[in-house]
Amino acid sequence: MSNSPFDKEIVDQKIKQLRIPEVGKASIREIVALVNLVEEETGQKYIRMEMGVPGLPPAEIGVNAEIEALKKGVASIYPMVNGIKPLKEETAKFVKNFMNIDVTAEGCIPTVGSMQGTYSALLAAGNTNFKKDTTLFIDPGFPVQKQQMLVLNQKFETFDVFNFRGEKLKAKLENYLAKGNINSIIYSNPNNPTWICFTEDELQIIGELATKYDVIVMEDLAYFGMDFRHDLSKPGEPPYQATVANYTDNFILFISSSKIFSYAGQRIGLMVISDSLYKREYTDLQKRFKSPTFGSTITLRILYSLSSGTSHSAQWALAAMLKAANYNQFDFVEEIKEYGKKAKVMKRLFLENGFEIVYKKDMDEPIADGFYFTVSYKGMTGNELVANLLYYGISAIALDNTGSNEEGIRACVSFVKREQFDNLNERLKLFDINFQDKSNG
Repeated sequence: MSNSPFDKEIVDQKIKQLRIPEVGKASIREIVALVNLVEEETGQKYIRMEMGVPGLPPAEIGVNAEIEALKKGVASIYPMVNGIKPLKEETAKFVKNFMNIDVTAEGCIPTVGSMQGTYSALLAAGNTNFKKDTTLFIDPGFPVQKQQMLVLNQKFETFDVFNFRGEKLKAKLENYLAKGNINSIIYSNPNNPTWICFTEDELQIIGELATKYDVIVMEDLAYFGMDFRHDLSKPGEPPYQATVANYTDNFILFISSSKIFSYAGQRIGLMVISDSLYKREYTDLQKRFKSPTFGSTITLRILYSLSSGTSHSAQWALAAMLKAANYNQFDFVEEIKEYGKKAKVMKRLFLENGFEIVYKKDMDEPIADGFYFTVSYKGMTGNELVANLLYYGISAIALDNTGSNEEGIRACVSFVKREQFDNLNERLKLFDINFQDKSNG
């Protein structure tokens, strides 16, 4: 580390200050805090790949609509806990236009980001049947959702889907579901961090098994429309965003404004519950929450208790962005293609400097370029790679944080600026020179 760009003593000091026992296993927020302290102390900037922060300006349509709403005085008025009517209606239209799925506005509920949506849904699903006390994660996935399970004190099981694609997925899932203790299945699509995208056949497997074993499927669509191999930008025209909702009525979809509209700071997302699930009565859920239906439990018990609704002005912003997309006045997919373009360049830089892509294939196709990719370095575990890269001014999280069985790191492209590419290349080159010499020695 003697010629690494960042002073080892300063980095180690900040690790000690934050009381991080093993930095390679640090959470996303711990890495964020550490890098912030090192940057402040040294005046040097990291290549920041640890957190999925949008790197594009917020959609102007949303900003203008929110300003207008604030000028009209909505800041002084509590919104309805289940959302304002225009947002609910535009959400139902958006789901029809871009997914070809029919839902009523009633089950389209704004939440304080998808994080609050998944928290609420996991809590509700975990109490639908007291004999079904476990959630199944199809991993790799978003690490914080397991933290939510920890806070909820609810059980979960997990498996890495890497070796169970296609028809193999059916036997693997059924092995868990047949035990009778699973209340819900959760996954992201496109996947955080691998960027694999489930095929229609795989989604059909998940949906049909969910119906067979009466479990709720939670589909995290934070990266809606970002499978750039297909043009998903035209409202009402195929191809549509792939979804399990084509194959089961037991679904909850989570649509985030953070990535597709770069509206992360206002903390607003959408939970879309199927009509039948929204109206469904569960005896055990009624005992736990004293509320008649799944939908009323989510809105009038859980969300009401957590935050009493979502930012009033942000709801008007999101309604305006969805309306513009629905009427083909705002091509949000074109706006976010920049992430795929940056990923292509960054992958090349890693590959040219001794690294390898971990999840290389999406079934028989090369993995697409998108918001995330995964890399490894010979002879290092993912935890070691995270720790060593910190001294070279590059921050990331280890894949085992995401439920992966593979060794490597998750690289997020969004917060890396194009003007940093030369710097990234130089740091990776020096890293490779130093560790190549070490391994050869």
